[in-house]
Amino acid sequence: MKANCWISPNTVEVTDVPDPTILNSRDAIVRISSTAICGSDLHLLDGYVPTMQKGDVLGHEFMGEVVEVGPGVDRDKLRVGDRVVVPFPIGCGACSACRNELWSCCENTNPNAGVAEKMFGHPVAGIYGYSHLTGGFAGGQAEYARVVLADVNPLKIESDLTDEQVLFLSDILPTGYMGADMCEITDGDVVAVWGAGPVGQFAMDSARVLGAAMVIAIDDVPYRLEMAASQGYRTIDFSDTDVRSALLELTGGRGPDKCIDAVGLEATHGAAHVELYDRVKQAVRSETDRPHALRQAITSCRSGGIVSVIGVYGGFVDKFPAGSWMNRSVTLKTGQCHVQRYMRPLLERIEAGQLDPTRVITHRLPLVEAPRGYDIFKHKQDRCEKVVLKP
Repeated sequence: MKANCWISPNTVEVTDVPDPTILNSRDAIVRISSTAICGSDLHLLDGYVPTMQKGDVLGHEFMGEVVEVGPGVDRDKLRVGDRVVVPFPIGCGACSACRNELWSCCENTNPNAGVAEKMFGHPVAGIYGYSHLTGGFAGGQAEYARVVLADVNPLKIESDLTDEQVLFLSDILPTGYMGADMCEITDGDVVAVWGAGPVGQFAMDSARVLGAAMVIAIDDVPYRLEMAASQGYRTIDFSDTDVRSALLELTGGRGPDKCIDAVGLEATHGAAHVELYDRVKQAVRSETDRPHALRQAITSCRSGGIVSVIGVYGGFVDKFPAGSWMNRSVTLKTGQCHVQRYMRPLLERIEAGQLDPTRVITHRLPLVEAPRGYDIFKHKQDRCEKVVLKP
């Protein structure tokens, strides 16, 4: 089959790989109908996530039709012919983390748990197409994919909603929603979102659905800010505006009630000297992540507010504002998304017309053009916000 594979930093290639097969009794094989390129895939492309190997199949946002199931799959939950969306974290459904709906912290699904423990202190769940740190599972930017524990994780789509309406239930819509959910938004709250990429856009939509009175988008890419403004959100361009000062002005000097970091480890900064400082630190491996957005979110948030972090971080940061965080009673919440917790409720919101995931799609390409998709997405060419691939 054809699959998009990681070759080396800054290089991906669509190549022929062996078709997936049933390896465990509760596996299923899914024929991919739609898949997508995620912003966190760019961290793999750029070489910031360790343990990638040449030939690894990329992609953790995918859906399709079940074409084969293992003998141990509960047929009351999944059958051949079912149309499913596959969540990116793999949960066992039985461990303490899964029982408490902390699906991305599953204790049983990462076969390389020892590697993750060395990196993070504790294991994390297996993730499709996201390095051997999270299990080395082949991803879904392919014609077929093996789905693990198939009677626990996939969501069956039994309505006539299109692929594009439900595909992002695999990751970015639940991730954006979780970012807003962790903020504990109450009516009248002002919510600031760093990053107006797809996850940031969905965090904004979710904040509004949950009752925010004002949502503020922070980015430096004009077309992304235009997309946010088209939805009625306030915007700040950090390339020509001091973010904290602008936020104080918009909130009567208090700061946003809730702040969401939807950027993560490759953040940029509007001030050249600050940007250069962290790029040099990262280049010489004195830090692994550039925490500009996280720093700003903490120092901008009102005292007693909440900072929610859904942008991906992988290692260590420099100049973390611990004093501001501690002395002003700011609550910091974070996590890889517990997708399975949110999939069905968000499906219901889509069906009710409360959320429109299709609004972020700007490019639709055949799978064989995945390398071009990565290139235009990474370099923000042709107003690229989100790329959907069709095998």
